[in-house]
Amino acid sequence: MRNRTPVSEIMSKEIIALDRTDDLIRAEMLFKRHKIRHIPVVSEESIIGMLSYTDLLKISFADATNDDRDVETIVYNMYSIEQVMTKDLICVTSKTSIREVAEILAEKEFHALPVVDDSTLVGIVTTTDLIKYLLKQY
Repeated sequence: MRNRTPVSEIMSKEIIALDRTDDLIRAEMLFKRHKIRHIPVVSEESIIGMLSYTDLLKISFADATNDDRDVETIVYNMYSIEQVMTKDLICVTSKTSIREVAEILAEKEFHALPVVDDSTLVGIVTTTDLIKYLLKQY
């Protein structure tokens, strides 16, 4: 394995993002449509938070019931994205090494990191990206 391979080689560059003014109904739709588990929250091009599918599940009954009532819509309307998202982020740059990213993910127990260059969100790297990279090495 190359020690200094930049995270730009494995990060997702096609960013699915939420605006701070979006609602949680839109967030759930994006999670399900794109089969992803983390969505950066932006204000213009600057990242202000990260919303995970787990964050939604913590406040929702959506996957815990087969009830036909729209329970999650009622719950989602009680919260804003900014109330549910993680605000205390650790960001990396596109030049950060994959090794450094792996160390952060392991130490902090995160599953995704925003990749930011010059205050602009340019990608997201997840544990899945890292595992796929490691599998290619063997």
